[in-house]
Amino acid sequence: MSRVGKKVILIPEKVKISQIGNKVSVEGKNGRLSIEIPQGLSVSVEGNNVSVSRASDDNRELAAKHGLMRAQLFNMVLGVDKGFTKELEITGVGYRAELKGDEITLVVGYSHPVVYKLPDGVKAVVEKQTKVILTSADKQLLGQVTAQIAMVKPPEPYKAKGIKIVGQFVRRKAGKTAASGGKK
Repeated sequence: MSRVGKKVILIPEKVKISQIGNKVSVEGKNGRLSIEIPQGLSVSVEGNNVSVSRASDDNRELAAKHGLMRAQLFNMVLGVDKGFTKELEITGVGYRAELKGDEITLVVGYSHPVVYKLPDGVKAVVEKQTKVILTSADKQLLGQVTAQIAMVKPPEPYKAKGIKIVGQFVRRKAGKTAASGGKK
């Protein structure tokens, strides 16, 4: 039995959960998210608790989906209530970001600026042209957008110039040193 899947999700006061057929919708102050429930799993809403259960305990694939579905529902409840935030840091001389509407323009050492259009549900704030703060109610979408922006110019190992997610470890390498054992 899945340990994660057995845990009950507590619903905050201002969050509403509705189930129509095999689709569960979660609505709160940060928006509305929905997910389809796989065959063999069931979601039950009782008062301010939500639980996920499965039909049989011997199916390995269903056991994996059991914990995954509970985690996704928990993230949806947390997202519509509090939201999620990711930060990107831009390092390098002349490297910067600019926000125009729902497009982020990145100047990161290429011959042209890179324009990234934010999908619906993700909001951005640019601070001091070198810090991009992304917020969303959908944790999966936020992680995907953050990774796509960071891949525009990953940090290089010598000077760590590029775009990195705050908290990401950049493995640094030692640069070349002057040869001391030349001809005498």
